[in-house]
Parts: sequence; structure tokens; C-alpha cells
Amino acid sequence: MSTILEIRDLKKSYDGGFEALKGVNLSIEEGEIIALLGPNGAGKTTLISAICGIVMPTSGSVSVGGHDIGTDFRAARTLIGLVPQEVALEPFEKVINTVRFSRGLFGKRGDDALIETILKRLSLWDKRNNQIKELSGGMKRRVLIAKALAHEPRVLFLDEPTAGVDVELRKDMWDIVADLKADGVTIILTTHYIEEAEAIADRIGVIAKGEILLVEDKDALMLRMGKKELEVQLSAPLDALPASLQSDTVRLGPDGSSLIYTYDTRAERTGITKLLSDVAAEGLVLRDVVTRQSSLEDIFVTLVKEDAA
Repeated sequence: MSTILEIRDLKKSYDGGFEALKGVNLSIEEGEIIALLGPNGAGKTTLISAICGIVMPTSGSVSVGGHDIGTDFRAARTLIGLVPQEVALEPFEKVINTVRFSRGLFGKRGDDALIETILKRLSLWDKRNNQIKELSGGMKRRVLIAKALAHEPRVLFLDEPTAGVDVELRKDMWDIVADLKADGVTIILTTHYIEEAEAIADRIGVIAKGEILLVEDKDALMLRMGKKELEVQLSAPLDALPASLQSDTVRLGPDGSSLIYTYDTRAERTGITKLLSDVAAEGLVLRDVVTRQSSLEDIFVTLVKEDAA
């Protein structure tokens, strides 16, 4: 794959000295889905706004499809579709006219066949003659995506696209994103729903305090930083952890009726055999054994905490 979006040392400072972006570097490949995760105020929306020309960066460079956003803005912006967080639509306009208008803004000729295809893909075709004010919140978000796709962009930014929608509609959105990727569209997603990133992203980027902490293949990240927990459920609760079992990797469960052991699956030895031997030597009777894999959310929380420390 070739690089379609190149960000180099991008900075944004505001009056008063606040640095929203602190030298962001990021390369995004054509046709991939990358999820940008970060707490509120991390710089996610500022980064997207700078790339899309809504916010003027203080310094640094961004190129989209080889076009610099500063010196060749029109060509760069034509390649970009943006679905913003806020639902800002003309309430009395019809759905189909709203989408047609967005295509015209980019100087594209009218293409009713394409508009029909987009609306059908987003389950909006039967609502095409409805006024925006007649739509549900979820349908309005679909209209935002239709508007962003109307001029056939090659890079699509989804800034919290499923905020405030129900679980069923969120999963519908995931299917739409998968279809767009199949068409070769590059997608940059910001989300507070970690399971969303875990479900659809190829790579994960974590941003905090205006800096990119990491960008890594999702599966490789979860393998590298993921931990497994073994929960040894006991037939009788303990008041305290026996001395022979005390270590940094073993803790007593909340109600004292289980032992929680954290281990690394990549290690040559997991230490499970020794743990179970020590448990038996203490005369503890097992009721059950359960394993759990850490999630992307666990990894994200760990990274953000480390950055805050």
C-alpha cells in the first residue's frame, strides 16, 4: 500500500500558550482503517480540524495524496470527507438535496446515480424526500456520512461518528465502514467507544496532551501489551493472601474467594504450574479456574495513565 496521508511535526498553539498539538508525526496508508484514541482534550479533533483546513496549524506539514494542505489546499481537500461530531444540518431541507449540495460544493457535476447508491447504502433512500427535522438522531448521522461521501473522497474522517446512537445502529455503522474500506477508502476514526476501535480498526493510534504516544497494528499491540489473568476460584474465602503466594503478579479477589494471577503469554514459562502447586501446598481447595485476556481498553487506560504519571 502507498501512503495517502503524511503528517510531519504538526503543531498548534493558541493565544495564552496552550499547545493543542505538539509535533505530531503520522503516516497513514491507502485503504486502511486507523482509530485515534485519547481522553477528552487529547487533541483528536484539533488534529482532524488542522488536516481538513478548519484550524490553521502553527507549524508543520500535511499532505493528502501528495497535495500539501497549505500550498495546494483545494486539491488536498477534495480528497477528504469529514463527518464531524456535531450534527449541523439544515432542518427544513430534504435529505437528497442536502447530499446533492455537498457534492456541488466541491465543484463536482451532478450524479444522481451516485447519490442514489450512497443513500441506499446508508439506508436513507426511502427517506430521501423527508426533511432533516423529521429524522431520528441516528438517521441524521447517516446523512452526515452521505454528505461526506458525496464528492467521492479517498480519505474519510469520522469524528465520534456513533456518539449518542444505540448499539444496533453503531454496529450498522461498523458494517458501513467495512464496505467503504472494501472500496479502497482510507478511514481515520476517533471514538470514545474502545470496542469500536477493537472491532473495526487495522491500526491503533493513542494521543494524549497533543502528542502521539504510539501507532501500531491492532493485533500486534494487543499481543505486545496484552496480559492474561488466571482467576483461581476457592471453595472458601481467605482473609489475607498466604505468605507463600505473595508477589507482584498475584492478588486476592475482592471478596477473598479467588486468587487473581497476571501473566505474560509470550514468556517462556507462564508460572501457572508453580502457582497451582503453591496453592495446593497451602491446602487451599479449588472450585474453578477461569482465564481472561486483557482488552484494548485495558491497554489504552494503561498507556494514558503512564503518560499522566
